[in-house]
Amino acid sequence: MKIDVSSPAAPAPVRRSFLRDNPSVLWFMGLLGLFTLGVTVLSEGMGVGVISTSLVKVLGMTLCLCLIAVAMDVVWGYCGILSLGHFAFFGLGGYAIGMWLMYARTEIVIRDNLGRGTIPPTEAEVSEAVAAQIFGVVGSSELPLIWSFAGSLPFQLAMVVLVPGLLALVFGWLAFRSRVTGVYLSILTQAMTLALSLYLFQNDTGLRGNNGLSGLQNIPGSLHLPQSVISVWFFWASAFALGAGYLLFAWVVSGKFGSVIKAIRDNEARVRFLGYNVEGYKLFVFTLTGIISGIAGALYYPQAGIINPAEIAPIASIYLAVWVAIGGRGRLYGAVIGAALVSLLSSWLTGGGAPNIDLGFYRIVWTDWWLVLLGLGFVLVTLFFPKGIGGLFDYLVRKS
Repeated sequence: MKIDVSSPAAPAPVRRSFLRDNPSVLWFMGLLGLFTLGVTVLSEGMGVGVISTSLVKVLGMTLCLCLIAVAMDVVWGYCGILSLGHFAFFGLGGYAIGMWLMYARTEIVIRDNLGRGTIPPTEAEVSEAVAAQIFGVVGSSELPLIWSFAGSLPFQLAMVVLVPGLLALVFGWLAFRSRVTGVYLSILTQAMTLALSLYLFQNDTGLRGNNGLSGLQNIPGSLHLPQSVISVWFFWASAFALGAGYLLFAWVVSGKFGSVIKAIRDNEARVRFLGYNVEGYKLFVFTLTGIISGIAGALYYPQAGIINPAEIAPIASIYLAVWVAIGGRGRLYGAVIGAALVSLLSSWLTGGGAPNIDLGFYRIVWTDWWLVLLGLGFVLVTLFFPKGIGGLFDYLVRKS
């Protein structure tokens, strides 16, 4: 009898499940779904009316801020690029969709007014009237070239992705190919944001200068619907975008790609020595997060109702970094916690929800002290909880 003495076949490698390796993704998606359902049931537009329309808008905008915070966490917490310019991409996304919202709504109003005459208006008359209505505030009656396709929703939706994406791609390529790193790169991103903000403040940019774009809460084709319903629609869209963005970034930072960008964060020179295209990895992360930031801005500003160049000022991007640091960088859920906590607390303290405190010798007005409180919170978290609130949760889980 012939005996087979060959070695046994090696077992097939076990295919690892993304969701099994990242249980926090399931927890986050579940909590986000429950939160979305709860707000819908309690809203004025779709539910029992416990939550006001204004609060639904605040919650929807908060979800958009959580999305850009997650993007910021990927580029900073995972890849080590402290960008102080991601709110520029956020604002450009808002401007792109705001152009369509303002143009389409104004065109509806103009056609309705001119249509009451005995002679139907020509397309040229409608276009001239729309231009005069939008740009009369800056002393112009002509439609700028960049508004040539403002009446096309598909075109402007494409601009929401292309404009922030191209800016991030070009800026990142120029910066990374020159191997600018550290604080110098942070200064460059801040300079980019400042230059863009100052440019948009000018009236001849075609975006109404300091006046910005207004009336964005009025959705063309849905003017017959109350804001209570529209606010819930945008809340749903914001929740879906946050969930999809969180899932995308969780997948990006896991596996080999995630290991490489975290290695770039920890020791860029060693990763380059090992043969990896460091600049390519950084450019991909910077561009992707810029695009997602633009999408977040496109959902945020219709709920805010207005956008102006002050929204793109460098201080906004600095606030974004503070949110991520407070929540805990290097943890996607930490970025969500930090952005949600600071955003909602800011709305409560500066929106009249928190009562001012009269000490007799001094009256604490929260609108004056909010930024001081935010700075103090950032310092305390940095000193005592360097891993942020998310790191504190990790510690409690390990202890339990």
